[in-house]
Amino acid sequence: MQVDQGKLDQFLAKFVADAGASIHGPSVLIGEQLGLYKALAASGPVTSQELAKKTGTAERYLREWLLAQAASGYVNYDVATEKYSMSPEQVFTLANEDSPAYIPGLYYSIGSLYRDQRKIAEAFKTGKGVGWHEHHNDLFIGTKKFFRPGYLANLVSSWLPSLEGVVPKLKAGAKVADVGCGLGASTIIMAKAFPKSKFIGYDYHLESIEWARNDAVTEGVTANVDFEQAYAKNYSGKDFDLVTFFDCLHDMGDPAGAAKHVHGSLKRDGTWMIVEPYANEKVEENLNPVGRVFYNASAMICVPSSLAQEVGAGLGAQAGDSKLRQVVMSGGFTKFRRATQTPFNRVFEARP
Repeated sequence: MQVDQGKLDQFLAKFVADAGASIHGPSVLIGEQLGLYKALAASGPVTSQELAKKTGTAERYLREWLLAQAASGYVNYDVATEKYSMSPEQVFTLANEDSPAYIPGLYYSIGSLYRDQRKIAEAFKTGKGVGWHEHHNDLFIGTKKFFRPGYLANLVSSWLPSLEGVVPKLKAGAKVADVGCGLGASTIIMAKAFPKSKFIGYDYHLESIEWARNDAVTEGVTANVDFEQAYAKNYSGKDFDLVTFFDCLHDMGDPAGAAKHVHGSLKRDGTWMIVEPYANEKVEENLNPVGRVFYNASAMICVPSSLAQEVGAGLGAQAGDSKLRQVVMSGGFTKFRRATQTPFNRVFEARP
């Protein structure tokens, strides 16, 4: 075998970058969990000793953490003063949990996948599924922390307005089912924005439902929010004005069966909003940095989740619009369109 040295060097450079990013992940979680990014953002330029005193951490550990962050480009280091600081862009992405670009939350989910890797590897050999509930708890926390900023930035301001006639109904008082709600971030965001409407969040994972109920109390939305344990194919309730699926349809074993149940639960003039990860129609168009994230997440989470359920359709997180249209229309819907999008999401509208 003859190896091109230039191409080998390029690939090894890519490996070094990937290895650095992988080993950097746990330090991001430490920064998030201990409030180190937030403290540094609030302090301005500080030495490791000053930041250690402010955060109640051991200086020697913190100094090495700061150097790792500086080497990764997550904080800035001033050689002359030996002080550390953060740029506005770094603060926006690392220290502001309401920012649409807040990134530390994803590392909880990534950390859970390393813990679950052997379990997934065994599923590769057997072909069996690995249910959502079988993953480490950090996956559930990370999913909320990662998706909530995007929902907070887009859901009320652009996604719901992109649907025909939905916002006026929500303002007047509508009945809404949020299916696959997880820890309830999407449900609570909508409930706070539209206090006259009634929202019910459904998820089959009981621990997530219990967490969502607690958050509803904390966020002060118990007057117009309930959470119930249920599957997408058997949740209770009829005559919904709006049913929402946030980043979950592709995880379902029988998405066509879920579509049929949604159709039966809607009013005749109701709307089904489906939010899915961004993807292009052709495989080769998804072989890019965004597709890299979503295909890997799909291999480790989404496809195993689907294969653990009845039917086991295994749509995957990068299912194209045409495949999703086929699923939705098979449930009895007559209208389906991509209503809007972001670099990371597609928002679809389906009507009976």
